[in-house]
Amino acid sequence: MTRTVAREIAVRLCFCLSENPSDPEELLSLVFDEEYYSSLRQEDKLYRDSPDAAQLDYIKSIVVGVCGHAAELDGYIDKYAVGWKYGRVPRTAAAIMKTAMYEVLYMPEVPDRASINEAVELAKRYEPQEVVSFVNGVLGSFSRGETYSVDSG
Repeated sequence: MTRTVAREIAVRLCFCLSENPSDPEELLSLVFDEEYYSSLRQEDKLYRDSPDAAQLDYIKSIVVGVCGHAAELDGYIDKYAVGWKYGRVPRTAAAIMKTAMYEVLYMPEVPDRASINEAVELAKRYEPQEVVSFVNGVLGSFSRGETYSVDSG
């Protein structure tokens, strides 16, 4: 499994938790139960390979982190979503952006550019071009604004 696939699984789980709030640890235990994961494999090629220990840790870090920082990340989307009210942002796009923002803020081992590029590429698979451009603009502004703030503070 590649980091890209692991990231997409994490985004899907973050989306699921935004739609049906529950304990992220419980969701992770369910999804990565061997029998359940095997059933997912039969339904969706994204789950073709099982994550190794490092990939599973990465997925868990994102899912738990995004849930734990949801209000903060929603605030950043609202702050940088020029011309858009948060309620207008598609939930899939929000899950993608929150994942990238979490990586930028809390996962220094993941290069900011990689997080943002992967988020935009993922948005292209799920959203129309208008939303992809929006995601790109929000994440670019966020990265410039928040990386500068963290570095200078």
